[in-house]
Amino acid sequence: MHRLFVAIRPPGNIRAFLLGAMGGVSGARWQTDEQLHLTIRFIGEVDRHLAQDIHAALGCIHHPGFEITLKGIGAFDRRGQPEAVWAGVTPHEPLNALHKKVDQALARVGLAPEQRAYLPHITLARLNRGAGPVGSLFEEAGGLSSPPFRIAAFALFESRLTPEGAVYTEVERYRLV
Repeated sequence: MHRLFVAIRPPGNIRAFLLGAMGGVSGARWQTDEQLHLTIRFIGEVDRHLAQDIHAALGCIHHPGFEITLKGIGAFDRRGQPEAVWAGVTPHEPLNALHKKVDQALARVGLAPEQRAYLPHITLARLNRGAGPVGSLFEEAGGLSSPPFRIAAFALFESRLTPEGAVYTEVERYRLV
């Protein structure tokens, strides 16, 4: 079985900028350089044959390249308890359009459409239940922003869960036109 997702890998200078903004929250498991990505669509566990169909379907997507910018910082929470810290991106429109095309391509190979609302972001940290307060991070990095950067490709990734965290391997890259 293969645990797959579709994502964009930010350029090296943007990843370095994000790595420099991390810190200051006890109990946070900060992402490594290799883990930084902007998810377009989580797929989940699939067998080898479906993985090959997914690769073929993604290869048929035609979408123009575009520019985005990092903008702001936030957290996902469950019942008022923060679980993850993320960097926002803007504009959402080209990412939403790409997400929709990926969803449609995956539907053609039999995968159900994404049920959750799509919020483009780059996860910076996962938070343990007893993590320290994240408010100071928002104050310090609330103005988090970057120069615009070009998105010229998206990729299919495989995720392997280990005791040290997830290990992501790029399976295939798809150029935007």
